[in-house]
This record gives sequence, structure tokens and C-alpha cells, in this order.
Amino acid sequence: MQAVRVAVVAFEGVSLFHLSVPGLVLGVEPAPAGLPPYEVRYCAPLPGLVRCSQGVVIDVPQGLAPMADAELVIVPAWNDPQTPAPAVLTDALRRAHERGAQVVGLCLGAFVLGDAGLLDGRQATTHWACRDLFARRFPKADFRPDVLYVDDGGVITSAGTVAAIDCCLNLVRERHGADVANRVARLLVTPPHRQGGQAQFIEQPVPELPSENRLPGVLEWARERLAEPLSLDVLADAAHMSRRTFTRRFREATGTTVLKWLAGERLARAQQLLETTDMPIEHIATAVGFGTSLSLRQQFAARFGTSPSSYRRAFFDARRGAPRLP
Repeated sequence: MQAVRVAVVAFEGVSLFHLSVPGLVLGVEPAPAGLPPYEVRYCAPLPGLVRCSQGVVIDVPQGLAPMADAELVIVPAWNDPQTPAPAVLTDALRRAHERGAQVVGLCLGAFVLGDAGLLDGRQATTHWACRDLFARRFPKADFRPDVLYVDDGGVITSAGTVAAIDCCLNLVRERHGADVANRVARLLVTPPHRQGGQAQFIEQPVPELPSENRLPGVLEWARERLAEPLSLDVLADAAHMSRRTFTRRFREATGTTVLKWLAGERLARAQQLLETTDMPIEHIATAVGFGTSLSLRQQFAARFGTSPSSYRRAFFDARRGAPRLP
């Protein structure tokens, strides 16, 4: 099986974490069933030694040559969002996108895609702390400041640091399905794929005391019972909290509402069942908690712009080796 070629851009002051994430997610070992080999290569505007923001020095001998035939080009967080990227890099990004490569800007890497003109008229996001600067510098972009990541026409941008993992897991999900993406997440010991529309700023992501760490267990409990009528009161009772306290804790932990979180989890489970089983759509709707196939179709169309039947056919063709469109 031919490897998928990926080019990750390095530059002076690059984040070592962001530089590593694409290789960690796409090149996870051992590779789960359904994930083809990925060849992750590194490139730089100037070949030679590159010092990361943490002080580690790496050698990138090829310049930007790996971008010439890459199917995926990933730009980590840019070192200074007020300094435009060099023309040699932005020109190479435009050429890569014009020939059909997916181009990804992780966190402040979105600024580099904006410098290349790739965000004009497209939805885009970046780290919440730089939202005002981003909006001023790229007024032609359809800026979405409150999401984790967004994909518009093969140009993908993500929010702050850890959202880079979500963004790369979403690349796996789009190419190989939700089941494969969840297997990769389990190997990385990271939470399952989060939908891109989830809020990026979470007020209190880590509880201060172990005794307060009750909400994550409730989320797993709910995922195992998606077919049941899970109301706010049911979840609050499972967490042994009042309705008001649970609502506050839930938003602090997830950045969204119970209703939106449940819809996202049910859609993700429906995707997995559509990809991996021949279960009738009516049965899937019941199994994931939507109740009726009409409700599932409405939710599916609103989120993914397609029907469950069309989604299933796309992955059926993919398993038979037919090409899939992003």
C-alpha cells in the first residue's frame, strides 16, 4: 500500500509540540486496522538547522522540497503572528493547494495560511488569544473564533495547543472513518474525537481536587447509554449534583451544553455504525438515541451536509478501494 505523503513545515522558533503532533497521530504505532501508512516529512523555508521554541535544534536538509508532492501540508503555530510569513513559504503553500493538497494551519499556523491568501472567503479559526489580531489582519476570512477547528475547501485551521490533536484526529476521521480515528485516539490515550464546532475556550478544564473529578465518569456513563432518554436531570442525578451545579460544571468541562454534547456524541456513534455495520438506518437511529430515522437524517444533514445513506455508500466504496472525495 502506497504511503500518504505529509509535509510538516519547520521554522525558527517553531513549537516542538505542534511539530510532533502530525507524526504522533498519523504515524501512530502500532497502526490500527484501517489506517494506511503515512510518510511524515519535515521541510523548512531555509534548509539546515532550525531551533525550536523550547531550544531543541533539528536538522531540516531539504528546504521546502517535500511540499512539492505532499497530499497533506501542515503548518504548526507560527512564531510571531504579527510578522508575515516569507514569500517562499506562502508561494509554496498556494502551489500545494492549487494542485489539490489539503493545507492545514495548526493554532497560529492559520496566520501563515492567511498570508498565503488561502483564507479569503473561507471559514477559519485560530487561538482565542489572537482573535482580534487575526480579524484585523485577514478581514476577508469568514472568521470563526469560538470553534476547535474548521475545514473549508481543503483549507483547515485549528485553535490553540491541544486542539492540534483534535484537528489531526479529524483528518483521520474524514479519510478513514470515525472507528479508525477512535482507535488512534485510544492508542494515544487521548479522549475520542471532538467535533470541530465545540467551543475552544474551556473555563476550568482540570478540577483542583480529585473529589471534584466526577464529571468525566458521567460522560463515559452517558456514552454507554446513548439509546436511553438522557435528560439534564438524568445526568445530574448520575453525577450526584443539583441541576444548577451540574449545568455549570458541564459547561466548564466541555465548553458546550448538554443538548449539543449529546447530539454530537450520538452523531459520532451513528457514523461508526454506518461505517462498520449493515444495520438498517432505522435501527441505528434507535441505537444512538435519535428515536426515528427522520430525526437522524435531519441531524446528520445539518451537521455533515449529507444523508446517512450517502455517507454509508461513500465508506462502502472506500473499503472496496474506490477513491473518496474529502
